[in-house]
Amino acid sequence: MIFFILMMMVPICFLPSFALAKVTAEIQDIRLVNTRDDLLTYFEITHAFSDKINQAVLNGVPTTFSFYIALYKSDGSWLDKNIADIKIKSTIKYNSLKKEFSVLRPWRSETPVVTQSFDEAKALMTEIDNLVIIPLNRLVKGDKYQLRIKAELDKVTLPLSLHNIFFFVSYWNFETNWYLINFSY
Repeated sequence: MIFFILMMMVPICFLPSFALAKVTAEIQDIRLVNTRDDLLTYFEITHAFSDKINQAVLNGVPTTFSFYIALYKSDGSWLDKNIADIKIKSTIKYNSLKKEFSVLRPWRSETPVVTQSFDEAKALMTEIDNLVIIPLNRLVKGDKYQLRIKAELDKVTLPLSLHNIFFFVSYWNFETNWYLINFSY
């Protein structure tokens, strides 16, 4: 019995350490810009599409990413004042009959973007651009602010009959940490 347990452990022991590390989704390239009237943000998520998420999408499982953006006025104490809360979603669906991906981004447009390129569909899902956070007239010149951003994969709820077929769904959840940007207006 002990020999069997040791034999089961041997392959794991000889794997390179990078093979055991789990790649996690992260938010990168966060930028804040302003127009004449509004404060905008741009950012992207890397490592959002694991092999299991790719497999689920290609099997026709609609997949939704949620993005949480909050703006706080910082006064140097523990009690920052929340002045804007935004939650947006992007959903990808694959139509295997037409061999095309449909990406719905209601924060951008009510009509989905349709493409035959999986890479283009993934980019549409993970890149946020020109997202209005708050009108500039609600900010005070010289005050300090903090932008907080987080992303997560929405939990998938399948009909009971499909739970056995899509057993892998519970293994492809992700959630990023909160990313913080401090700035003065």
